[in-house]
Amino acid sequence: MELTIKQTGPLDVNTYILKDNQSKEAVIIDVGGSFETIKKELDEQGYKIKYILNTHGHFDHVLGEVEVQQKYPDIPIYMHKDDLSHLSRIKEEMGWFGCVNVPDTLKINSFIDENTTLSIGTFPIKVLYTPGHSKGSLSYYVDGKVFTGDALFYRSIGRTDFYDGDYDTLIHSIKTNLLPLPDDTVVYPGHGPSSTIKNEKTYNTYIK
Repeated sequence: MELTIKQTGPLDVNTYILKDNQSKEAVIIDVGGSFETIKKELDEQGYKIKYILNTHGHFDHVLGEVEVQQKYPDIPIYMHKDDLSHLSRIKEEMGWFGCVNVPDTLKINSFIDENTTLSIGTFPIKVLYTPGHSKGSLSYYVDGKVFTGDALFYRSIGRTDFYDGDYDTLIHSIKTNLLPLPDDTVVYPGHGPSSTIKNEKTYNTYIK
């Protein structure tokens, strides 16, 4: 399993590109932008995009998927149904951060939850329900890595002051669905540097 990380979009989202060398399948997590560049690189390397997974529906994590929807409608895009409301608010949410509005909004009809079975090559992708930053936030655990979106950061946690955020729910999500993962699990958040579950158990003061 090969992992590539790119900072994309106006808020430098960590876009994660998982590549399985045997099956030549690729899975992308949170396309904040620069999709054409990512797709061109994958095409040149002989990889086929199996699907795009969203940790949540905030504009900075899905902005690049508007282009996918328009130009590559055959590429499946998945998210939790409880974050669907954010897609209709993309322009409003961009305005909060002084970003230029997009001419279109993302429309997703394919939803996943903690009961969904996903994979890349022979590697299973476990879907973890981690609400709190948003109502439908998901994390993805695969091959000793967990992609947490804006739920868990390096020695920090996500904001809970958006309209469907909730601090107590987020702390419960982290303690229930993330901290039980093996200590050596590498944590890849939606922004900023990576960490490990052990590091967060030891130093993250929000979850003591």
